[in-house]
Amino acid sequence: MQGLQISMPAYLFLSHLTTPYQKRGPPASQLYEDPRNEHLLVWIGAPGYGRLLPRSQAGVSPWDSSVQGGDGCWEGIRVYNGRIMSLDKHLRRLFRSAKALGFENVHTKEEVTEAIFQTLAANGMRNDAHMRLTLSRGEKYTSSMNPVFNVYGTTLIILPEWKPTEGATTYDNTKGISLISASQRRNSPSTCDSKIHHNNMINNILPKIQANLAGCADAIMLDMDGYVSETNATNIFMVDDEGVLLTPHGDHCLPGVTRGTVLVLAKELGIPHEVRRVSLAEFHAAEEVFTTGTMGELTPVTNIDGRVIGTGVRGPITKQLQDAYKALPAKPEWSTEIPPFTES
Repeated sequence: MQGLQISMPAYLFLSHLTTPYQKRGPPASQLYEDPRNEHLLVWIGAPGYGRLLPRSQAGVSPWDSSVQGGDGCWEGIRVYNGRIMSLDKHLRRLFRSAKALGFENVHTKEEVTEAIFQTLAANGMRNDAHMRLTLSRGEKYTSSMNPVFNVYGTTLIILPEWKPTEGATTYDNTKGISLISASQRRNSPSTCDSKIHHNNMINNILPKIQANLAGCADAIMLDMDGYVSETNATNIFMVDDEGVLLTPHGDHCLPGVTRGTVLVLAKELGIPHEVRRVSLAEFHAAEEVFTTGTMGELTPVTNIDGRVIGTGVRGPITKQLQDAYKALPAKPEWSTEIPPFTES
């Protein structure tokens, strides 16, 4: 081997073949909130071809569009007691995004649905699970951001995780969370339209870094005119001193599936509500604030920029909507049943 070291390219090549890749950092067993997440099976594939791979082997080509330019769209779905919440709404948004991005040779809805069911069955998941679906423009045959080099069809990635609605990697839906307002403005439809649920996430990641540095859960993002848009990860609601539920227009934010569900529930429960421009000052003075998202459902906000919201605890309207939301996954009109499988 000493002779080969003289020829460094050959030595490095052979070393690569014989030495397994080792991740740096703490042991994986210390990182997973649920130890079952160490042994997940992930779905990856092009239209007509997909397979389940162990977490340690799962990956996409360096030529995939998700790597080459963040060229993809995604959805998060949640599993409750053998049912998937709002699956049809999430898949319709996924395919709207793919159409808006001009994807060609796209997986069918039936293919994606079957891949979801197979992934859940392979991992034995029927409850307390979250899945992230990513649909990229697919693999290119040369490195470029030009879609003309995409000739293999879209790439579908289904990443399942054991992840309860409340935990170290989600939010505290009882005690609530603290937010800051970010210096980073939310993209406008004139730049990168949030109606496309795209993978270009730097606009969201930078505010999240600010929140991390401030010791807060997330950051509120304003639109280009200075009105509240959403947080870096969720939609946001407030209750004013007259008991009216307010949420910002969907102009500069993603019109979330959970956001839409809350608006339906507010109507059914007789809670006065309005969708309009809302300023940061209104949120600072709110009686209640909560965020919404598939991952964490409805999460109370008790502090924004150091200002205590209401009495500093979860408010009654937030609790009422949380309870109503919790009842939805069991209802066929709100969820899709997972086909039976034998749990290992």
